[in-house]
Amino acid sequence: MSQPAPAPQPRSLVEAADALAGGRTTAVALAEAALARIADPAGEGGRAFVAVQAEQALAAARSMDALRAAGRAPSRWAGIPISVKDLFDQEGVPTRAGSVALKDAPPATATAPVVARLEKAGFVVLGRTNMVEFAYTGLGVNPHFGTPRSPWDRATGRLPGGSSSGAGVAVADGMGLGALGSDTGGSCRIPAALCGVVGYKPTARRVPLEGVLPLSPSLDSIGPLANTAACCAVLHTLMAGAETATPPAVRSVAGLRFGVPEASFLFEGLEPAVAAAFERTLARLAAAGAFIERFAMPELAEIPRANATGGLVAPEAYTWHRTLMETAGSAYDPRVIARIQRGASMTAADYVTVTRERARIIAAAEPRTAPYDAVLCPTVALTPPAIAEVEDEAEYARINLLLLRNTAAFNFLDRCSISLPCQAEGEAPVGLMLSGAHDGDAALLATATAVEAALRAA
Repeated sequence: MSQPAPAPQPRSLVEAADALAGGRTTAVALAEAALARIADPAGEGGRAFVAVQAEQALAAARSMDALRAAGRAPSRWAGIPISVKDLFDQEGVPTRAGSVALKDAPPATATAPVVARLEKAGFVVLGRTNMVEFAYTGLGVNPHFGTPRSPWDRATGRLPGGSSSGAGVAVADGMGLGALGSDTGGSCRIPAALCGVVGYKPTARRVPLEGVLPLSPSLDSIGPLANTAACCAVLHTLMAGAETATPPAVRSVAGLRFGVPEASFLFEGLEPAVAAAFERTLARLAAAGAFIERFAMPELAEIPRANATGGLVAPEAYTWHRTLMETAGSAYDPRVIARIQRGASMTAADYVTVTRERARIIAAAEPRTAPYDAVLCPTVALTPPAIAEVEDEAEYARINLLLLRNTAAFNFLDRCSISLPCQAEGEAPVGLMLSGAHDGDAALLATATAVEAALRAA
Protein backbone atom coordinates (compact mmCIF):
# COMPACT_ATOMS: atom_id res chain seq x y z
CA MET A 1 0.00 0.00 0.00
CA SER A 2 1.39 3.41 -0.95
CA GLN A 3 2.11 5.86 1.83
CA PRO A 4 0.06 9.08 1.90
CA ALA A 5 1.90 12.20 0.76
CA PRO A 6 3.33 14.17 3.68
CA ALA A 7 1.37 17.22 4.70
CA PRO A 8 2.80 20.43 3.24
CA GLN A 9 4.99 22.33 5.64
CA PRO A 10 3.49 25.58 6.96
CA ARG A 11 4.83 28.69 5.26
CA SER A 12 3.82 31.32 7.81
CA LEU A 13 3.68 31.66 11.57
CA VAL A 14 -0.12 31.75 11.43
CA GLU A 15 -0.27 28.52 9.41
CA ALA A 16 2.17 26.85 11.78
CA ALA A 17 0.32 28.04 14.88
CA ASP A 18 -3.01 26.82 13.50
CA ALA A 19 -1.50 23.44 12.59
CA LEU A 20 0.00 23.09 16.07
CA ALA A 21 -3.25 24.07 17.76
CA GLY A 22 -5.24 21.69 15.55
CA GLY A 23 -2.93 18.75 16.14
CA ARG A 24 -1.93 18.53 12.46
CA THR A 25 1.73 18.90 13.30
CA THR A 26 4.03 19.05 16.30
CA ALA A 27 6.92 21.26 17.33
CA VAL A 28 9.23 18.28 16.93
CA ALA A 29 8.00 17.69 13.37
CA LEU A 30 8.53 21.34 12.48
CA ALA A 31 12.02 21.36 13.98
CA GLU A 32 12.97 18.08 12.31
CA ALA A 33 11.80 19.32 8.91
CA ALA A 34 13.81 22.54 9.25
CA LEU A 35 16.90 20.71 10.50
CA ALA A 36 16.67 18.27 7.60
CA ARG A 37 16.75 21.18 5.17
CA ILE A 38 19.74 22.67 6.95
CA ALA A 39 21.58 19.34 6.82
CA ASP A 40 20.75 18.61 3.16
CA PRO A 41 24.15 18.55 1.37
CA ALA A 42 22.47 19.76 -1.81
CA GLY A 43 21.09 22.83 -0.05
CA GLU A 44 22.48 26.05 1.40
CA GLY A 45 22.39 25.10 5.09
CA GLY A 46 26.16 24.69 5.30
CA ARG A 47 26.63 28.29 4.19
CA ALA A 48 23.49 29.82 5.70
CA PHE A 49 24.32 28.65 9.24
CA VAL A 50 27.57 29.01 11.16
CA ALA A 51 26.26 26.89 14.04
CA VAL A 52 23.34 24.44 14.13
CA GLN A 53 21.92 23.77 17.60
CA ALA A 54 20.02 20.61 16.68
CA GLU A 55 20.12 18.88 20.05
CA GLN A 56 18.98 21.97 21.94
CA ALA A 57 16.30 22.74 19.33
CA LEU A 58 14.79 19.27 19.49
CA ALA A 59 14.81 19.35 23.30
CA ALA A 60 13.02 22.70 23.25
CA ALA A 61 10.53 21.38 20.69
CA ARG A 62 9.74 18.35 22.85
CA SER A 63 9.16 20.66 25.80
CA MET A 64 6.77 22.83 23.78
CA ASP A 65 4.82 19.76 22.65
CA ALA A 66 4.52 18.57 26.26
CA LEU A 67 3.37 21.99 27.43
CA ARG A 68 0.81 22.23 24.64
CA ALA A 69 -0.52 18.75 25.47
CA ALA A 70 -0.95 19.89 29.07
CA GLY A 71 -2.71 23.09 28.01
CA ARG A 72 0.25 25.17 29.21
CA ALA A 73 1.87 26.38 25.98
CA PRO A 74 3.44 29.79 26.70
CA SER A 75 1.88 31.33 23.59
CA ARG A 76 0.09 30.52 20.38
CA TRP A 77 3.51 30.56 18.68
CA ALA A 78 5.17 28.02 20.95
CA GLY A 79 7.10 25.37 19.05
CA ILE A 80 7.72 27.35 15.85
CA PRO A 81 11.36 27.13 14.64
CA ILE A 82 13.42 30.26 13.98
CA SER A 83 17.09 31.21 13.69
CA VAL A 84 19.23 34.01 15.11
CA LYS A 85 22.00 36.00 13.44
CA ASP A 86 25.51 35.36 14.66
CA LEU A 87 25.76 38.70 16.48
CA PHE A 88 23.14 37.99 19.17
CA ASP A 89 24.29 36.69 22.52
CA GLN A 90 23.07 33.29 23.63
CA GLU A 91 24.11 32.21 27.09
CA GLY A 92 26.94 29.69 26.86
CA VAL A 93 27.63 30.38 23.16
CA PRO A 94 30.44 32.58 21.76
CA THR A 95 29.25 35.59 19.73
CA ARG A 96 31.55 35.80 16.70
CA ALA A 97 29.57 38.02 14.31
CA GLY A 98 30.67 36.08 11.25
CA SER A 99 34.38 36.64 12.01
CA VAL A 100 37.36 34.43 12.79
CA ALA A 101 38.90 37.40 14.59
CA LEU A 102 36.62 36.40 17.49
CA LYS A 103 37.30 32.65 17.22
CA ASP A 104 38.53 32.60 20.83
CA ALA A 105 35.72 34.75 22.21
CA PRO A 106 34.38 33.46 25.53
CA PRO A 107 30.81 32.18 25.69
CA ALA A 108 28.19 34.83 26.39
CA THR A 109 27.12 34.99 30.03
CA ALA A 110 23.52 35.96 29.22
CA THR A 111 21.09 35.76 26.33
CA ALA A 112 20.21 38.98 24.50
CA PRO A 113 16.78 40.25 25.64
CA VAL A 114 15.35 40.08 22.11
CA VAL A 115 16.25 36.39 21.84
CA ALA A 116 15.08 35.68 25.37
CA ARG A 117 11.71 37.30 24.65
CA LEU A 118 11.12 35.00 21.67
CA GLU A 119 12.22 31.96 23.66
CA LYS A 120 9.84 32.98 26.45
CA ALA A 121 7.02 32.87 23.89
CA GLY A 122 8.10 29.34 23.01
CA PHE A 123 9.92 29.84 19.71
CA VAL A 124 12.52 27.14 19.05
CA VAL A 125 15.97 28.41 18.04
CA LEU A 126 17.58 26.20 15.39
CA GLY A 127 20.99 27.86 15.36
CA ARG A 128 23.03 30.86 14.33
CA THR A 129 22.94 32.23 10.80
CA ASN A 130 25.85 33.43 8.70
CA MET A 131 26.38 37.13 8.08
CA VAL A 132 28.75 39.64 6.59
CA GLU A 133 31.71 39.90 8.97
CA PHE A 134 30.77 42.36 11.72
CA ALA A 135 27.68 43.32 9.65
CA TYR A 136 29.71 45.75 7.54
CA THR A 137 28.37 45.68 3.93
CA GLY A 138 25.12 44.99 2.15
CA LEU A 139 26.39 42.28 -0.21
CA GLY A 140 26.24 39.16 1.95
CA VAL A 141 29.79 38.01 1.18
CA ASN A 142 31.72 36.16 3.90
CA PRO A 143 35.18 34.77 3.01
CA HIS A 144 35.48 32.90 6.31
CA PHE A 145 32.30 30.81 6.35
CA GLY A 146 31.22 30.99 2.71
CA THR A 147 28.60 33.10 0.99
CA PRO A 148 25.08 31.63 0.99
CA ARG A 149 23.44 31.91 -2.41
CA SER A 150 20.18 33.68 -3.17
CA PRO A 151 17.38 31.28 -4.14
CA TRP A 152 17.35 32.98 -7.54
CA ASP A 153 19.58 31.25 -10.11
CA ARG A 154 21.49 28.97 -7.77
CA ALA A 155 23.45 27.51 -10.69
CA THR A 156 25.11 30.88 -11.33
CA GLY A 157 25.47 31.79 -7.66
CA ARG A 158 23.81 35.09 -6.79
CA LEU A 159 24.40 37.43 -3.86
CA PRO A 160 21.97 36.95 -0.97
CA GLY A 161 22.29 40.52 0.29
CA GLY A 162 23.64 41.47 3.68
CA SER A 163 24.49 41.72 6.25
CA SER A 164 21.80 39.23 7.43
CA SER A 165 22.64 36.93 4.53
CA GLY A 166 22.08 33.59 6.22
CA ALA A 167 18.81 34.83 7.71
CA GLY A 168 17.38 35.68 4.29
CA VAL A 169 18.43 32.38 2.74
CA ALA A 170 17.24 30.37 5.76
CA VAL A 171 13.72 31.80 5.54
CA ALA A 172 13.57 31.46 1.76
CA ASP A 173 14.65 27.80 1.93
CA GLY A 174 12.34 26.77 4.77
CA MET A 175 15.14 26.46 7.34
CA GLY A 176 12.83 27.89 9.96
CA LEU A 177 9.78 30.13 9.66
CA GLY A 178 11.47 33.30 10.84
CA ALA A 179 14.91 34.74 11.43
CA LEU A 180 16.23 37.38 13.77
CA GLY A 181 18.46 39.94 12.05
CA SER A 182 19.86 43.42 12.46
CA ASP A 183 19.54 46.45 10.20
CA THR A 184 21.98 49.39 10.34
CA GLY A 185 21.73 50.46 6.70
CA GLY A 186 19.45 47.81 5.24
CA SER A 187 20.69 44.50 6.64
CA CYS A 188 17.22 42.98 7.08
CA ARG A 189 15.59 44.53 4.01
CA ILE A 190 18.38 43.94 1.46
CA PRO A 191 18.52 40.15 2.03
CA ALA A 192 14.73 40.10 2.00
CA ALA A 193 14.69 41.82 -1.40
CA LEU A 194 17.36 39.58 -2.94
CA CYS A 195 15.94 36.36 -1.47
CA GLY A 196 12.24 37.02 -2.14
CA VAL A 197 11.08 37.21 1.49
CA VAL A 198 9.93 39.95 3.89
CA GLY A 199 12.32 41.95 6.07
CA TYR A 200 11.40 44.52 8.70
CA LYS A 201 13.43 47.38 10.20
CA PRO A 202 11.65 48.89 13.20
CA THR A 203 12.00 52.34 14.65
CA ALA A 204 15.42 51.79 16.23
CA ARG A 205 14.58 52.53 19.85
CA ARG A 206 11.68 50.09 20.02
CA VAL A 207 13.88 46.97 20.35
CA PRO A 208 16.75 46.80 22.87
CA LEU A 209 20.35 46.48 21.62
CA GLU A 210 21.61 44.87 24.82
CA GLY A 211 23.50 41.65 24.06
CA VAL A 212 23.91 42.50 20.38
CA LEU A 213 27.40 43.06 18.95
CA PRO A 214 27.22 46.65 17.66
CA LEU A 215 28.03 48.17 14.31
CA SER A 216 26.70 51.72 14.73
CA PRO A 217 24.62 52.26 17.88
CA SER A 218 23.10 55.43 16.41
CA LEU A 219 21.62 53.43 13.53
CA ASP A 220 21.45 49.78 14.64
CA SER A 221 17.93 48.32 14.57
CA ILE A 222 16.85 44.77 15.39
CA GLY A 223 14.28 43.23 13.09
CA PRO A 224 12.87 39.97 11.75
CA LEU A 225 12.83 38.28 8.36
CA ALA A 226 9.96 35.94 7.50
CA ASN A 227 7.61 34.93 4.70
CA THR A 228 4.83 37.45 5.37
CA ALA A 229 4.33 40.91 6.81
CA ALA A 230 2.07 39.38 9.47
CA CYS A 231 4.91 37.08 10.55
CA CYS A 232 7.21 40.07 10.89
CA ALA A 233 4.53 41.91 12.89
CA VAL A 234 4.26 39.04 15.38
CA LEU A 235 8.01 38.69 15.82
CA HIS A 236 8.56 42.43 16.12
CA THR A 237 5.78 42.86 18.68
CA LEU A 238 7.26 40.19 20.91
CA MET A 239 10.84 41.46 20.47
CA ALA A 240 9.65 44.95 21.42
CA GLY A 241 8.51 43.58 24.77
CA ALA A 242 4.80 42.79 24.43
CA GLU A 243 3.59 39.73 26.32
CA THR A 244 1.32 38.64 23.47
CA ALA A 245 1.17 39.28 19.73
CA THR A 246 -1.72 39.17 17.27
CA PRO A 247 -1.18 39.58 13.51
CA PRO A 248 -2.70 42.73 11.99
CA ALA A 249 -6.18 42.21 10.59
CA VAL A 250 -6.07 42.00 6.81
CA ARG A 251 -7.80 45.01 5.27
CA SER A 252 -8.16 46.61 1.88
CA VAL A 253 -5.67 49.11 0.49
CA ALA A 254 -8.61 51.17 -0.78
CA GLY A 255 -8.27 54.67 0.61
CA LEU A 256 -4.67 54.31 1.73
CA ARG A 257 -2.33 57.09 0.61
CA PHE A 258 1.15 56.33 -0.66
CA GLY A 259 3.84 58.86 -1.50
CA VAL A 260 6.53 58.24 -4.12
CA PRO A 261 9.47 60.69 -3.83
CA GLU A 262 10.03 62.05 -7.32
CA ALA A 263 13.36 63.23 -8.77
CA SER A 264 15.29 61.58 -5.92
CA PHE A 265 18.34 59.32 -5.88
CA LEU A 266 16.06 56.46 -4.78
CA PHE A 267 15.21 55.94 -8.46
CA GLU A 268 18.59 56.49 -10.08
CA GLY A 269 20.24 53.59 -11.90
CA LEU A 270 17.40 51.12 -11.42
CA GLU A 271 17.83 47.85 -13.24
CA PRO A 272 15.01 47.64 -15.84
CA ALA A 273 13.47 44.60 -14.14
CA VAL A 274 13.31 46.52 -10.84
CA ALA A 275 11.80 49.63 -12.43
CA ALA A 276 9.21 47.54 -14.27
CA ALA A 277 8.19 45.58 -11.17
CA PHE A 278 7.88 48.78 -9.13
CA GLU A 279 5.70 50.59 -11.67
CA ARG A 280 3.55 47.48 -12.12
CA THR A 281 3.10 47.35 -8.34
CA LEU A 282 2.01 50.99 -8.20
CA ALA A 283 -0.55 50.28 -10.91
CA ARG A 284 -1.92 47.31 -8.98
CA LEU A 285 -2.26 49.31 -5.79
CA ALA A 286 -4.00 52.14 -7.63
CA ALA A 287 -6.38 49.66 -9.28
CA ALA A 288 -7.21 48.32 -5.82
CA GLY A 289 -8.23 51.79 -4.66
CA ALA A 290 -5.04 53.21 -3.14
CA PHE A 291 -4.05 56.82 -3.78
CA ILE A 292 -0.56 57.15 -5.28
CA GLU A 293 1.03 60.60 -5.23
CA ARG A 294 4.43 61.64 -6.55
CA PHE A 295 5.85 64.28 -4.24
CA ALA A 296 9.03 66.24 -3.67
CA MET A 297 11.24 65.19 -0.75
CA PRO A 298 14.32 67.42 -0.95
CA GLU A 299 15.58 66.17 2.42
CA LEU A 300 16.72 62.98 0.70
CA ALA A 301 19.32 64.95 -1.27
CA GLU A 302 20.65 66.38 1.98
CA ILE A 303 21.53 62.97 3.43
CA PRO A 304 24.60 62.30 1.24
CA ARG A 305 25.84 65.83 1.93
CA ALA A 306 25.46 65.30 5.68
CA ASN A 307 27.40 62.03 5.43
CA ALA A 308 30.16 63.47 3.23
CA THR A 309 32.68 63.77 6.06
CA GLY A 310 32.32 60.12 7.09
CA GLY A 311 28.81 59.55 8.37
CA LEU A 312 28.04 57.67 11.57
CA VAL A 313 28.82 54.03 10.80
CA ALA A 314 32.60 54.20 10.27
CA PRO A 315 33.51 56.21 13.42
CA GLU A 316 31.13 54.27 15.64
CA ALA A 317 32.37 50.94 14.28
CA TYR A 318 35.98 52.05 14.70
CA THR A 319 35.34 52.93 18.33
CA TRP A 320 34.30 49.33 19.08
CA HIS A 321 36.89 47.62 16.85
CA ARG A 322 40.07 49.61 17.44
CA THR A 323 41.37 47.39 20.25
CA LEU A 324 40.45 44.15 18.50
CA MET A 325 42.06 45.34 15.27
CA GLU A 326 45.34 45.85 17.13
CA THR A 327 45.45 42.21 18.23
CA ALA A 328 43.55 40.38 15.49
CA GLY A 329 43.42 42.75 12.52
CA SER A 330 45.10 40.23 10.22
CA ALA A 331 42.15 37.87 10.70
CA TYR A 332 39.58 40.38 9.38
CA ASP A 333 38.22 40.32 5.84
CA PRO A 334 40.48 42.98 4.23
CA ARG A 335 37.47 44.67 2.64
CA VAL A 336 35.71 44.97 5.98
CA ILE A 337 38.66 46.21 8.02
CA ALA A 338 39.46 48.84 5.38
CA ARG A 339 35.97 50.29 5.78
CA ILE A 340 36.13 50.26 9.57
CA GLN A 341 39.52 51.98 9.58
CA ARG A 342 38.06 54.95 7.74
CA GLY A 343 36.47 55.92 11.04
CA ALA A 344 39.89 56.71 12.49
CA SER A 345 40.23 59.85 10.38
CA MET A 346 36.93 61.47 11.28
CA THR A 347 37.24 64.40 13.66
CA ALA A 348 35.07 65.00 16.69
CA ALA A 349 33.77 68.18 15.05
CA ASP A 350 32.74 66.21 11.94
CA TYR A 351 30.93 63.66 14.10
CA VAL A 352 29.05 66.32 16.05
CA THR A 353 28.12 68.06 12.80
CA VAL A 354 26.64 64.95 11.21
CA THR A 355 24.58 64.16 14.33
CA ARG A 356 23.19 67.70 14.33
CA GLU A 357 22.49 67.58 10.60
CA ARG A 358 20.73 64.28 11.02
CA ALA A 359 18.41 65.75 13.65
CA ARG A 360 17.66 68.72 11.42
CA ILE A 361 16.91 66.57 8.36
CA ILE A 362 14.69 64.21 10.37
CA ALA A 363 12.66 67.17 11.65
CA ALA A 364 12.32 68.65 8.15
CA ALA A 365 11.25 65.37 6.57
CA GLU A 366 8.58 64.52 9.12
CA PRO A 367 5.86 66.97 7.94
CA ARG A 368 6.74 66.22 4.31
CA THR A 369 5.71 62.57 4.63
CA ALA A 370 2.96 62.99 7.25
CA PRO A 371 0.07 62.88 4.72
CA TYR A 372 0.98 59.35 3.61
CA ASP A 373 0.40 55.91 5.09
CA ALA A 374 3.80 54.96 3.68
CA VAL A 375 6.52 56.22 1.38
CA LEU A 376 7.18 53.76 -1.46
CA CYS A 377 10.32 53.00 -3.45
CA PRO A 378 12.27 49.95 -4.61
CA THR A 379 14.14 48.32 -1.74
CA VAL A 380 17.29 47.98 -3.82
CA ALA A 381 18.17 49.09 -7.35
CA LEU A 382 19.22 45.63 -8.57
CA THR A 383 18.05 42.05 -8.87
CA PRO A 384 20.56 39.64 -7.27
CA PRO A 385 24.01 40.20 -8.84
CA ALA A 386 26.32 37.24 -9.43
CA ILE A 387 28.70 36.56 -6.55
CA ALA A 388 31.55 36.47 -9.06
CA GLU A 389 30.90 40.12 -9.98
CA VAL A 390 32.09 41.42 -6.61
CA GLU A 391 35.47 39.69 -6.77
CA ASP A 392 36.58 42.91 -8.47
CA GLU A 393 37.13 45.64 -5.87
CA ALA A 394 35.57 48.39 -7.98
CA GLU A 395 32.43 46.32 -8.58
CA TYR A 396 32.34 45.34 -4.91
CA ALA A 397 32.20 49.01 -3.95
CA ARG A 398 29.77 50.01 -6.71
CA ILE A 399 27.27 47.21 -6.09
CA ASN A 400 27.50 47.62 -2.32
CA LEU A 401 26.56 51.30 -2.59
CA LEU A 402 23.65 50.51 -4.93
CA LEU A 403 22.30 47.86 -2.58
CA LEU A 404 22.55 50.09 0.50
CA ARG A 405 21.49 53.40 -1.02
CA ASN A 406 17.70 53.30 -0.64
CA THR A 407 17.48 51.38 2.61
CA ALA A 408 20.16 53.44 4.41
CA ALA A 409 18.25 56.66 3.75
CA PHE A 410 15.46 55.50 6.06
CA ASN A 411 17.89 54.37 8.76
CA PHE A 412 19.29 57.90 8.67
CA LEU A 413 15.74 59.27 8.98
CA ASP A 414 15.06 56.87 11.89
CA ARG A 415 11.92 55.47 10.26
CA CYS A 416 10.35 52.05 10.39
CA SER A 417 10.61 50.33 7.02
CA ILE A 418 9.69 46.99 5.43
CA SER A 419 10.55 45.15 2.21
CA LEU A 420 7.90 43.03 0.48
CA PRO A 421 8.45 40.85 -2.60
CA CYS A 422 6.76 42.44 -5.63
CA GLN A 423 8.08 40.52 -8.63
CA ALA A 424 5.85 38.45 -10.90
CA GLU A 425 5.89 34.67 -10.68
CA GLY A 426 9.06 33.30 -12.22
CA GLU A 427 10.90 36.63 -12.26
CA ALA A 428 14.03 37.58 -10.34
CA PRO A 429 13.25 38.83 -6.82
CA VAL A 430 12.45 42.53 -6.43
CA GLY A 431 11.63 44.27 -3.17
CA LEU A 432 9.00 46.96 -2.60
CA MET A 433 9.97 49.13 0.36
CA LEU A 434 7.34 50.83 2.48
CA SER A 435 8.60 53.34 5.04
CA GLY A 436 6.44 54.79 7.79
CA ALA A 437 6.75 57.47 10.44
CA HIS A 438 9.09 57.39 13.42
CA ASP A 439 7.34 55.20 16.02
CA GLY A 440 4.66 54.35 13.47
CA ASP A 441 5.50 50.65 13.55
CA ALA A 442 2.04 49.22 14.22
CA ALA A 443 0.49 51.36 11.50
CA LEU A 444 3.17 50.47 8.96
CA LEU A 445 2.91 46.74 9.65
CA ALA A 446 -0.88 46.91 9.20
CA THR A 447 -0.40 48.83 5.95
CA ALA A 448 2.18 46.32 4.73
CA THR A 449 -0.22 43.45 5.44
CA ALA A 450 -2.86 45.20 3.32
CA VAL A 451 -0.40 45.84 0.47
CA GLU A 452 0.79 42.23 0.58
CA ALA A 453 -2.79 40.97 0.30
CA ALA A 454 -3.51 43.30 -2.61
CA LEU A 455 -0.43 42.13 -4.51
CA ARG A 456 -1.29 38.49 -3.98
CA ALA A 457 -4.83 39.07 -5.21
CA ALA A 458 -3.77 40.96 -8.32
